[in-house]
Amino acid sequence: MALSLHATPLSLKAVVASYILSLAVFIPISGWLADRFGTRRIFGAAVMVFTIASVLCGISTSVPMLVLARLLQGVGGAMMIPVGRLAIVRTFPKSQLLTAMNFVIIPALIGPLLGPTVGGLVVHLLSWRDIFFINVPIGLFALYMIYRHMPDYYGETNQPLDKVGFVLFGVGIALLSWLLEIFGESRFAISELIILFVISILFLVAYVWHSGRMSAPLLKLSLFKIRTFRISIVGGFVTSLGIGGMPFLLPLLYQVGLGMPAWKSGVLMMPAALAAMSMKYVSKNMLQRFGYRQVLIVNTIMIGISIVSFSLINPNSSAALIVVLGLCQGLFNSLQFSSMSSMVYADVPDNQVSMASTISSSFQQISMSFGLAMGSLTAGWFLHGLPQTNQVAVTTAIHHALWVLGALTILSSLTFWGLHAHDGDSVSRGQQQ
Repeated sequence: MALSLHATPLSLKAVVASYILSLAVFIPISGWLADRFGTRRIFGAAVMVFTIASVLCGISTSVPMLVLARLLQGVGGAMMIPVGRLAIVRTFPKSQLLTAMNFVIIPALIGPLLGPTVGGLVVHLLSWRDIFFINVPIGLFALYMIYRHMPDYYGETNQPLDKVGFVLFGVGIALLSWLLEIFGESRFAISELIILFVISILFLVAYVWHSGRMSAPLLKLSLFKIRTFRISIVGGFVTSLGIGGMPFLLPLLYQVGLGMPAWKSGVLMMPAALAAMSMKYVSKNMLQRFGYRQVLIVNTIMIGISIVSFSLINPNSSAALIVVLGLCQGLFNSLQFSSMSSMVYADVPDNQVSMASTISSSFQQISMSFGLAMGSLTAGWFLHGLPQTNQVAVTTAIHHALWVLGALTILSSLTFWGLHAHDGDSVSRGQQQ
């Protein structure tokens, strides 16, 4: 893709970051849209926008054009993620939520399982553009299934959209994410970057002040007073700073650092998704036996160790080592996301579940965007300005970046020490607190 668009590999992080950034900006209004127009209509519109944007991605002739198409694609994705989760939360009681979410997530993991492999084969045999065109028949089939089987839920009250809050939060998050993306590659002076950073923070602070004065804010920050909700969001955000950089760093390590073809890189990403699917069958039993507190503390540390372990990979490493590390990564990541995404609802009142889902989805995508920027920024820092065609330099830089991300992830386990032994029992064991 970099050769086709006459760009450097690291600069393509904008193609990935633009999609994640678009998700972070537009997810907050998805809950309001679903409440106002119904989950079926919004979910269907989201799939349609995503499919059209995929075509635009496939015909892009430059990085800026591809980034714009990915931004539109992110708008569609922003509606799908929380609206789909909202439909699940409204369909099942809290005591069955963990089982229901695990069941639904399993088919969703088929995408990461087949995506890198099929994408690598498509790039190897055809063109990277065909990866986006594959979404067209899938999108059409999804539209048929949505309008035939998707439940149509509406909100109990029709609250007006918090337009001011959407602007304040969206501009603040977009500007902050953009600064993280361009840092280290920009022609901006450091003083200009600091000014822009301060402006982004001021927008976010203004949103906090604004939301406290609104009866129906875009994101109801008062939910953070609930301890389990607060720890789930904050802990998940910090942990994702390390995890979020891996989907960018690993293909870069395999393809640029080790010189592997795209199809082989995709195959080596497959074990992580396969392991993630397998963990869904045992995560509930683990949470019931050991509790959320113990599982999250230990598992977060194991994720950090698994991230660092990828620094062992070099041109002489066997495929078996990469497969084992991928399996470990998939198992730990899957357990982590199942735990955090279900504990969010443990003590949230039923009438606030929709808002909790929106906030959870928003912060999850923001953290992944920041994690991507963190991975790219760290790798670029350790590259020390050397050419990205230097395989040894790229490999060494990525190894150092993996150590940084792994250490950050291990430190993030401290956030889960605030949990109590029986926190989350209402969703893992069906007990009301």
